[in-house]
Amino acid sequence: MEVWILYGDDIESNADLAHECRRFLAEGEKMGINVKIIKPGQFDLLVTQGVRDSILINGKAVPLPDFVFPYFNHADHGYFSLAIARQLERLGVHVFNTADVIETVRDKLHTHQVLAESGIDTPDTMLAKFPVDMQLIEETIGFPLVVKTLNGALGIGVFLLESRSAFQDLMELVGETNPNLQLIFQKFVSVSKGRDLRLFVVDGEVIAAMERRAKDGGFKANYSSGASVHEFKPDQEAIDIALKTAEVLNIDIGGIDLLFKEGGGYTICEANTFPGFKGLEKASGVNVAGKVFEAMQRQLHKKGGVPRSALKAAATHSSPDTRH
Repeated sequence: MEVWILYGDDIESNADLAHECRRFLAEGEKMGINVKIIKPGQFDLLVTQGVRDSILINGKAVPLPDFVFPYFNHADHGYFSLAIARQLERLGVHVFNTADVIETVRDKLHTHQVLAESGIDTPDTMLAKFPVDMQLIEETIGFPLVVKTLNGALGIGVFLLESRSAFQDLMELVGETNPNLQLIFQKFVSVSKGRDLRLFVVDGEVIAAMERRAKDGGFKANYSSGASVHEFKPDQEAIDIALKTAEVLNIDIGGIDLLFKEGGGYTICEANTFPGFKGLEKASGVNVAGKVFEAMQRQLHKKGGVPRSALKAAATHSSPDTRH
């Protein structure tokens, strides 16, 4: 079985998700899976009816893999990267996750629109519009509130504003410097301040979970920002909301982040189609990279169990019977 992971940074660096790429390579070698890390910039996209079994990499036609995992960091998932995923999808490659899913999930407002439509509990969320109607914000969202950039990740571009005056100061700054910045305003879930849950979903199954706790009284619980991670055994309610979120968003591989609600239960903070798992493996002891490959192997078995490379080799070595 051959798996391509689309990732744009140096995997030997300390860049986001580089550690996870190294884990995929190591686990692939143990499991006998041919894993290749390929940068989006190595592709050229030529759309043609005549060639449906290869794609151009570094200017040369390369046979298609069995699976592709777009593992884009925050800077990777522009139009060109998504076009690569779409091309591979149209050529019949199983892509975990599809370009449409990536586009939906990276847009935080769109994500919450889909979840609310599906009856999944999410904090009240509003798209920013300048000039900001302060009275409307106070009446509908209230203070404190959370401000997020529409396509942010790893806790970057997320602010907790405790008061109307703090909010007004930030909006004046944004309005003066970057009025086209896309922001959302979200009701603050105070009982979950500084802690949340990450449930890792793969192919319709929660394979691991952890609780993250912010350091020094902060409110952002991202491991990449220094939060501590702790083992968490999810109850059925947490599992159900994570699986339903993945289902309605069509996520094959994703991190589903839950906030604790007053009086018990959970609400969705956000979903992530490029989830890191360094902290998750540390907290849970689960081999996340191995679980991802096992899911791919199950999908391959459902399709007949024969990798593309084996099919191509069989076709190459077979010859027509010319006897009469």
